Amino acid sequence: MPDSAPLLRLSEVSVRFGGVSALADVDFCIEKGAVTALIGPNGAGKTTLLGVITGMVAAQHGRVELDGADITALAPHVRARQGVVRTFQNLEVFANMTVLENVMTGRHALVRYGVADSILRTPRFRAGERACREAALEKLEFVGLADKKDILAGELPYGSQRLLEMARAVAAEPRLLLLDEPAAGLNTQETKSLAALIARVRDELGITVGLVEHDMDLVMGISDAVTVLNFGTVLASGDPAQIQANPDVVAAYLGG
Repeated sequence: MPDSAPLLRLSEVSVRFGGVSALADVDFCIEKGAVTALIGPNGAGKTTLLGVITGMVAAQHGRVELDGADITALAPHVRARQGVVRTFQNLEVFANMTVLENVMTGRHALVRYGVADSILRTPRFRAGERACREAALEKLEFVGLADKKDILAGELPYGSQRLLEMARAVAAEPRLLLLDEPAAGLNTQETKSLAALIARVRDELGITVGLVEHDMDLVMGISDAVTVLNFGTVLASGDPAQIQANPDVVAAYLGG
């Protein structure tokens, strides 16, 4: 179950692109240990909000906090080092690298050797690479791709490439994992398997998850909390049952 204090808190966040308001005074929280979904119609501001969380989009107004610390002005790579990891709607695997090498790239953010160690192949480099490989293999086992470790990532079926992205993301040991439409392009059975995997990421790995997704069966089945954006403002927040019963949400997004 989620802890009482939020891991992520956005307060009165506003973003404008030229004369267009993308987000207007948005308050948004992701509780520790929870799966929190962000839903809304196309153009509601979901991608912009993810950009604000990761630092790719600057908020003109408001505050972003990670575990109580103000990260509003921090660069994306600094936020990543602090445990904010994101996947994207479009596949971003390295097609000409093996499945294992792809996951190791996610793990390399945690290595402790330097450039000189890498060039000279020092004992610290070799030990770091062994640990990186072992951790990557563990994450491939976790998502069910261990037997594909030596295959080129580009040769995997689409659904397996989605699993590979998840393995690479969790290999970085994030505090907050942001999933941007992870079910895009998946069939019904693959989506059910994805839902089970997200639950295991939360329950077994203890990773807090933020989820942007259009598949409402997935959202309502896996989420602890749901926030609905509409025209850059928060329309409603609550648990899945409350959101499904909210007449404003039904009228704006879920449909009759």
